[in-house]
Amino acid sequence: MASILRFRKLCYVEPVRSSSLGFRSFETLKVDNKEESVVSKVKNKLLEKKKNTRQSKEWRCIDHCCWIIGYMFTTWWLLLFLYHCLPTTLPGFRVLESPGTRLKREGLTALHPVVLVPGIVTGGLELWEGRPCADGLFRKRLWVGSFAEIFKRPWCWTEHLSLHNETGLDPPGIRVRAVPGLVAANHFAPGYFVWAVLIENLAKIGYEGKNLHMAAYDWRLSFQNTEIRDKALSRLKSKIELMYVTNGYKKVVVVPHSMGVIYFLHFLKWVESPPPMGGGGGPGWCAKHIKAIMNIAPAFLGVPKAVSNIFSAEGKDVPFIRAMAPGVLDSEILRLRTVEHFMRVSRTWDSTISLLPKGGETIWGNLDWSPEEGNGCDFEKKGEPSMSDNNLNHSNGRRGFKVKDPVKYGRIISFGKAASQLPSSQLPTHDSKESLHKSASTNFNSSCGEVWTEYDEMSRESIRKISENKAYTAATLFDLLCSVAPKMMRRAKNHFSHGISDNLDDPKYSHYKYWSNPLETKLPNAPDMEIYCLYGVGIPTERAYVYKLEPSDKCKNIPFRIDSSAVGDSGSCLKSGVYFVDGDESVPVHSAGFMCAKGWRGRTRFNPSGMATYIREYRHKRPASLLEGRVTKSGAHVNIIGNVALIEDILRVAAGATGAEIEGDKIYSDIIRMSERINLRI
Repeated sequence: MASILRFRKLCYVEPVRSSSLGFRSFETLKVDNKEESVVSKVKNKLLEKKKNTRQSKEWRCIDHCCWIIGYMFTTWWLLLFLYHCLPTTLPGFRVLESPGTRLKREGLTALHPVVLVPGIVTGGLELWEGRPCADGLFRKRLWVGSFAEIFKRPWCWTEHLSLHNETGLDPPGIRVRAVPGLVAANHFAPGYFVWAVLIENLAKIGYEGKNLHMAAYDWRLSFQNTEIRDKALSRLKSKIELMYVTNGYKKVVVVPHSMGVIYFLHFLKWVESPPPMGGGGGPGWCAKHIKAIMNIAPAFLGVPKAVSNIFSAEGKDVPFIRAMAPGVLDSEILRLRTVEHFMRVSRTWDSTISLLPKGGETIWGNLDWSPEEGNGCDFEKKGEPSMSDNNLNHSNGRRGFKVKDPVKYGRIISFGKAASQLPSSQLPTHDSKESLHKSASTNFNSSCGEVWTEYDEMSRESIRKISENKAYTAATLFDLLCSVAPKMMRRAKNHFSHGISDNLDDPKYSHYKYWSNPLETKLPNAPDMEIYCLYGVGIPTERAYVYKLEPSDKCKNIPFRIDSSAVGDSGSCLKSGVYFVDGDESVPVHSAGFMCAKGWRGRTRFNPSGMATYIREYRHKRPASLLEGRVTKSGAHVNIIGNVALIEDILRVAAGATGAEIEGDKIYSDIIRMSERINLRI
């Protein structure tokens, strides 16, 4: 500081003439030289400090990530705040009247009790017992709600949502249970509803707690384990019997969604089967208690995205996120490893196995054939629906599709774009099941230390061998999954089956593992009961994947990824490594509609009593404006529950209408031609 003051004084004090200085001028010269050196040092320090300050202000990767997350949440809450602050009606904007209000004015009232059955991941889960890290969370939601605990204690959260790898039940010291009641699946997150709009419209025509029930269950468990651990099936049976008696002996209308559809299919067989495996209701229980089953977005025959979920914990959006922000999912610096953590948790959920493709190559196609063959990808440009009184013969089988060169959808997983397109004669032959399993299990990669996923237990050679097989169909997928996820698939064999029955009278089909597969079980003897398949169309839906082998040998790393660089020509069904077909964004059309179109249509071996089946498709339409709402005409897998046409159909049936009275089938898609191409003995 003293040096700076002296420098300031030298700059502002007028210098003395040299003639009057003498000896002092020489002394001053020496001082000046000394001061200059001090000043230069001060300047250098100031410049260095300024440079360091500039460098410290430069953002690191974590700063960018935190800023983006903060921006997203701030925008979300701001929009939510504005939404609640806006008046219900704006000048010049005509509000769409809700179906419940309109139907009430027409005179419709509640008649039949209604039971709602949620699907996978949409039901709330709460903590009843946990590890020390979960102190203060007793009976608080770990799933569905604000999801605040993900950010507060992510490691603890993943530990408590995981199930035991051997039993498929609770790990020691942890009890997570389904949230009971209508609030279980009202909203998935703040501002994102699931069942709330449908419940509100049911309430408008007179429904309340005495005649409306949400059959909540722990969607992570296998279906039979929900009964073994929680008595969920027994409680559902008792609730339906109670609602039947207390509502004037009116039969129940059941409305399951997504995976809840095959969960309730399991229930239909369980409830009439003798104990201890079944519920003991006896033959005729369903005919006595159930009027109709209105299946929303049914995944009867499985979904290909369940395959990619187990194989690499990916879907169509993950490659896009990796391409746009590669550090978000796999950052070494941030140690996020988001995909790996999701794989660790989700591979303990047995319910995922129930969604794997059923029916093998007969339903999903082989290396050269698929039911969707010849269909284009312009899903939104379809003509008027086919309307009939439960008669599919009047529908146009090729309505609105652009016929392209055949896409080989039967190759659900292909390694490389070429492998997804080459003739089958040019593809390598597959290793046998034993060879694949042996190569995966005997070559243990001991250098990885802690095992995050089962890929850490596989050698690089066995991983390379999987990719060399090039293409996998529904027939070879299960061998592939047994090699990469052996613990999960061992549990699967005890709880689920994915084949086609040749003889449904075989005593082996009395085992519960067949009950959720519509191709290996009979519908109950209930000729007056009706079954509806209600689903959206007109949205690109995942059907097959192009994969690549990651060159990295790092541990705690998933070696297979969807190849986002694999794209097709303009108008192609191949985008970012994913082949798309018509569907509701999650379930392809033929998985949702085949059983109602052919498998159960009329008196078949799968539907011996000949109960009526109806297909009601809802063509997806984007909202014309932000004020119109995201779901009023949506055909998307979850948003369809808010579709006004679907809600009206459900309300009319609950109020006593039959399928014929709501105009029977309504078809926009190519489900009829696809069903005819499936060569299944019915």
